[in-house]
Amino acid sequence: MKASDIRIVYMGTPEFATAPLRALADEGMNITAVITAPDKPAGRGMKLRESDVKLFADTHLNCPVLQPKNLKDPSFVEELKSLNADLFIVVAFRMLPEVVWSIPKNGTFNLHASLLPQYRGAAPINHAIINGENETGVSTFFIDKKIDTGQILYNTKVLIEPEDDAGLLHDKLKIAGAKLVVKTATSIMSGSAEPVAQESFNIPEDQLKKAAKIFKEDCRINWELESELIGNLIRGLSPFPTAFTELSLPGSENINCKVFKGSAKKEQHKLFPGTIISDNKTFIHVAVNDGYYSIDTLQIAGKKRMSVEDFLRGFQGDIEACSFT
Repeated sequence: MKASDIRIVYMGTPEFATAPLRALADEGMNITAVITAPDKPAGRGMKLRESDVKLFADTHLNCPVLQPKNLKDPSFVEELKSLNADLFIVVAFRMLPEVVWSIPKNGTFNLHASLLPQYRGAAPINHAIINGENETGVSTFFIDKKIDTGQILYNTKVLIEPEDDAGLLHDKLKIAGAKLVVKTATSIMSGSAEPVAQESFNIPEDQLKKAAKIFKEDCRINWELESELIGNLIRGLSPFPTAFTELSLPGSENINCKVFKGSAKKEQHKLFPGTIISDNKTFIHVAVNDGYYSIDTLQIAGKKRMSVEDFLRGFQGDIEACSFT
């Protein structure tokens, strides 16, 4: 069977999902339709914003783009069935109901940004860095009734370098994922794929690491922790959703402060966690459990992201009279 004979319905929304879609198109595979999220108001003007996948499909593909609000809507399900697709491919999309993922005769597979069965859930890239992992990867698996538990098709390992934050790792995994999606689709249609049950890895439930959705309070920096743990949190949340703290100003209300980048410095001291050491020109060191965390890039509420030097240049007063809480 030629690549152009494979009828594929592709489902995805954010920028992460555009690379696999491009790779499939470059291989000459027949993208019969693209399913993505409805346009949503965004920005200060609340203008309708199209998803990255829709923008790519409209520009580079010659196929319908469907944007259902309700995936169980009978008219949408019938429209999907009428496409006579051989395979559904899902990358960074919503959880599919069985009435959808059970449609194609060759199944529906998903690309997940971890080495399954580890880091099932909504935020595997962030959690891998936050937990101090040295490697992660991408996996493809057949979707079933539970979340991220279906039979694994293929995976690819990706190293996490010490300087990687969530943004850099996202881009590495996007590239690896694009290649893996093409490999998986080709193998399924050729009949050479050999799915493996996740239970066969024999990993006890208490050793499975989760990748739950990250909420605002999960992003708050606890300066009482060790410097490495704080650094991992900041890297794992940068550039989004971003770790934050509050800058306490003498005689004034606290100011929200996002921290994007920095480095850990182990050193003995007797300072209270959150205490600031600075020359008021080039550096800000924050006292933590086992030393200091040196901030390189930050963003104060109402201001743009900036280097610590630029921040100190515009700061009125003595930064050492302040603290982070």
